[in-house]
Amino acid sequence: MKTGLDRLLSEPELRAPLKGRRVALLAHPASVTEDLTHAIDALVACPDIDITAAFGPQHGMKGDLQDKMMESPDYRDPVHGFPVFSLYGEVRRPRDEWMDTFDVILIDLQDLGCRIYTYVTTLLYVLEAAQKHGKTVWVLDRPNPAGRPVEGTLLHPGYESFVGAGPMPMRHGLTMGELGRWFIDHFGLTVDYRVIAMQGYDIDAAPGYGWPLLERAWVNPSPNAPTLSMARAYAGTVMLEGATLSEGRGTTRPLELFGAPDIDARAVIVEMQRLGPDWLTGCGLREMWFQPTFHKHVGQLCHGVQIHVEGPHYDHAAFRPWRVQALGFKAIRALYPDYDLWRDFPYEYAFGKLPIDVINGGPSLREWVDDAAASPADLDAIATPDEAAWAETRRPFLIY
Repeated sequence: MKTGLDRLLSEPELRAPLKGRRVALLAHPASVTEDLTHAIDALVACPDIDITAAFGPQHGMKGDLQDKMMESPDYRDPVHGFPVFSLYGEVRRPRDEWMDTFDVILIDLQDLGCRIYTYVTTLLYVLEAAQKHGKTVWVLDRPNPAGRPVEGTLLHPGYESFVGAGPMPMRHGLTMGELGRWFIDHFGLTVDYRVIAMQGYDIDAAPGYGWPLLERAWVNPSPNAPTLSMARAYAGTVMLEGATLSEGRGTTRPLELFGAPDIDARAVIVEMQRLGPDWLTGCGLREMWFQPTFHKHVGQLCHGVQIHVEGPHYDHAAFRPWRVQALGFKAIRALYPDYDLWRDFPYEYAFGKLPIDVINGGPSLREWVDDAAASPADLDAIATPDEAAWAETRRPFLIY
């Protein structure tokens, strides 16, 4: 299996159109070749490519910043000397003067297959800036580690944000190259756009089911994305960012678990199994204890639930992470009706809305959790039509 970056470097005919043009790179720590050389160094070493600028997304080009709304500065690359502009600093859209530093921008970002992962929105913002300035955009495509399955409600009008670029569900099932094709069509953009597609990529193949498990090393695309298991669970566990429960930040398994000092995780698992056993197929749930070293409930002993999505506990077609985490919320609400579950703060620069609603692109998930009479079938009735509609909408933009 070859990524778009590996193909660009190994196939001279692919990069021939870049000769004589100024090239920028949008990348992060996971933008590496098969032998783990970073894209910046590999492209600078390529005689056909003239790198004149680079861009870093959320968490920075270096991937050093932990959490939401921690902004990265601009700087000069200490080895190669060109400017590195931050698309998660004072601005999240490219400044006009930055667009004058290149003719073609190569986007090489490892995504997690989830709408809320901000690299998705950064892709849209770069496409919109490229249209404005007449620039060319190439996506050097990478695997979607969550694979093709679709899950979640479509983003509601009025809930667009930096974690909600458009009306797609939480788990979108596209690669970045495919997403760019959909963005251009959906928003009516006129952009010189090209995808350097992967070679030998089977998005449905075991054992990775989206990730070429035996062929590529995993490099964190952001600080709290340390494992393939996290990527599989993320479309559900990311909702914990809008809850008072810990999502495991400050532990070695972030976004694979949830818990708090004041819940009985064993009772939560039992209640989840009682409420919606069909939603729990495809994964294993395990009672566990943890003490975060930073972030929510720092230094406190938490009782938690770990979601296991590896080995015999994982069924790719059956696992539905958004529903699993929704069921976790529902169980806590049933066991502790007055539990202070939802956080209230400006999430990803979205003011005036609860973070859980910004994350889900609307209030329907939260309202379902808080409605004591609502059953899993009621949430299915909301989400299933959206999932079917998206599966059809995305069809023309699939490459693999």
